[in-house]
Amino acid sequence: MSPTVWITGGTLIDGTGAAGRQRDVLMDGERIVRISEPGLAAPEGAEVVDAAGMVVAPGFIDVMSHSVSSLLSDGLSVGKVTQGVTTEIMGEGWTPAPAVPGEAHAFPIHGVPNGDESWTERARGWTRFGDWMAAQEEVGAAVNFGSFVGGTTVRMVARGHAAGESSPEQIAEMRRVTREAMEDGAYGVATALIYPPGSYASTDELVAVCEEVGRAGGIYITHMRSEGAAILEGFAEALEISDRSGARLHIYHLKAAGAPSWPKMEELLERINAERAAGKDIHADMYLYTAGGSGLAASCPPWASEDDQLKDRLRDRETRAKIRAAMQEPDGTWEPLGGLAGPQGVYPLGLSLPEHADYRGKSLGEIATLRGQDWIETVLDLIEAEPEGIGTLYHLMTEENIQRQLKEPWVMLGSDAAGYDPGEQEGGFAGGHPRALGNFTRLLGRYVRELKVLSLEEGVRRMTGLPAEHLRLTDRGELREGAYADVVVFDPQAIGDRATYTESNRLSVGVRDVWVNGVQTLKNGRHTQALPGKRLYGPGAGRPTAP
Repeated sequence: MSPTVWITGGTLIDGTGAAGRQRDVLMDGERIVRISEPGLAAPEGAEVVDAAGMVVAPGFIDVMSHSVSSLLSDGLSVGKVTQGVTTEIMGEGWTPAPAVPGEAHAFPIHGVPNGDESWTERARGWTRFGDWMAAQEEVGAAVNFGSFVGGTTVRMVARGHAAGESSPEQIAEMRRVTREAMEDGAYGVATALIYPPGSYASTDELVAVCEEVGRAGGIYITHMRSEGAAILEGFAEALEISDRSGARLHIYHLKAAGAPSWPKMEELLERINAERAAGKDIHADMYLYTAGGSGLAASCPPWASEDDQLKDRLRDRETRAKIRAAMQEPDGTWEPLGGLAGPQGVYPLGLSLPEHADYRGKSLGEIATLRGQDWIETVLDLIEAEPEGIGTLYHLMTEENIQRQLKEPWVMLGSDAAGYDPGEQEGGFAGGHPRALGNFTRLLGRYVRELKVLSLEEGVRRMTGLPAEHLRLTDRGELREGAYADVVVFDPQAIGDRATYTESNRLSVGVRDVWVNGVQTLKNGRHTQALPGKRLYGPGAGRPTAP
């Protein structure tokens, strides 16, 4: 049972963009029941929280979370909660449901939750998207949670890892899977169009799938087919899919990847603003770092991974030579992340073999020098040797574009990362991306307080009211009477990120208290272990539509 809590003495920033003001907030159960001017006595029996010198704001919403497996592990999402996050929306590309026949397990990108193989068998029975959400409800969560259905998963259910044009029967199967997911509460379809096998989907195929999304009032959310040299063409395709299907449009992790594409960001923003001015519903999210995170295999052409046979192709001398040639001279039909970042801008972090231990924290260029190879041969050897995919940082973006993109009022935040507990270790850890533990606090520390790119009120709106309105999250994202009590108390002078590329395990600072549905999940900077999060549903939930 949620206690009655009286937060007094703080500056209320309500998530709408309105100016901060001195107000006291009363939470009773899972709702906010009163917001009043200061000076009133505390209600009898209420727990009193002194927020003098602090900001009281709505809980932050992560619209691009990868907490698929970490939430199933323990539900705690320590790295997100300590940033003030109270809601996580998942789904880019791959989701563990509906289950794909013939796959080793349902977690090819995120890993089996906590390495617990019982999830492998359990997930085989997830015939619908909602089965995964129901499993998460059973585990519990410190955050509210929801998801898009993965566009790659939708395609794989119908035709596995195969490339090529889909038959009418296969497209009908994709539509069925999507329609059921929307009924189960998915927010829409989420694609990742540079990664195989999702990259094999044609525009027409995606339009057909997204017609089910549009019919349910949902969103087509996409990692576009190009964020580099063909970024404008990538946006044109995304816009066409949205226009033809009727699904609203959202661009994942808005960015221009690779120095040649940096100047194209301004034209992209102009195009989006022109469409919005004409009445088109388009939004985007971003993370606040110049490096992206993906797998080392993203340096290879997508066709090399067809039928999930990349390692086998690398073992064939003739095919390996073709892969190498495609990496040396990309033909413009795919996004060559390794070439865009250059060997000194690529950092393979997910190397597990003992013989690769000396490569930890080193760039691909440095590793290649140690091995006496060029960078392409090093990539191919590492992929072939390592038992699993190799998590990799690609330094692709520019700080100038980050600040420019933040000025657009339709841009919100997405971490593109899982919420996990880094433990108490300090120093020398280079196993992840700092965005996992710092994206939200970085906005308020670096870009609001230090650089003044946004006002404090606008910074809060981008993480609260804006995503809640976009996702149609009822009674969330704003502090007002009757809304759910998702509340954050933070110190505006201290809030900030501490995780770096070389020490990615450092928790953020400055967020003191967090409540989710009226239950405290962070108290004086420490996770309470409470799991009060609720499953959230997209606009098509519970409304079957005819095929």
